[in-house]
Amino acid sequence: MASTGRWTSVSMPYASGQRGDVWAAEAAEHGGSGTQKLLSVEEVPASAVVSDMLDLNPGEPVVVRRRLMLFNEHPVELTDSYYPATIARGTKLAEPRKIRGGAVALLADLGHPPRRVREDVSARLATPHEQAALELDALACVLLLARVLLTDNDRPVEASMMTMVAEGRRLRYELTP
Repeated sequence: MASTGRWTSVSMPYASGQRGDVWAAEAAEHGGSGTQKLLSVEEVPASAVVSDMLDLNPGEPVVVRRRLMLFNEHPVELTDSYYPATIARGTKLAEPRKIRGGAVALLADLGHPPRRVREDVSARLATPHEQAALELDALACVLLLARVLLTDNDRPVEASMMTMVAEGRRLRYELTP
C-alpha cells in the first residue's frame, strides 16, 4: 500500500473530532494521495450488530454512509459508518455528499462531541464482494476494525465498520492511564 511497504494506522485522529480530511493527511504522511468515494447514503433498519454497537433495538432506523477509501487511486478500505436516525436525519450526515470537516466534527457541532472510543479488531479471509471492491487476489486476508464513538454519558453516536487490505498494514494503539 505505502511506498515503504509498511503502514501503521493510528485511530485517534479519526475519533478526535479534528476538522479536515484526516485520511488525506494520513496518506500524505505515507507519501501518497488519500481520497474517498462515497458509495451510498441511506436510512436502513439497524442490523443486530449495528444495533448492539449503537445501543439501539434491532430494526431501529440508522443512517449509513458507505465509502471506498483509496490510496493513490487504489482501493484499500471499505468503510460503513452508522448513525442513529434520531441524530442524523435532517443533517448533512443523511445527505449523499462529502461532509466538510468530517462526520465526527459535525457530530460535535450537533452537540455530540467525542468522549471515548471503543474498537474491536479481527482478521479473516475476504469475501468475494470485498475481493472485487478492494481488487484483492483470491484467498486474501482483510483486517476488520469495528469502532464505536461515544459521547457524553457513554452514548454511542457513530458505529463504523472498516474492512482493510491487510498486506503491509498494522494498527497501533496508544493508551493513557
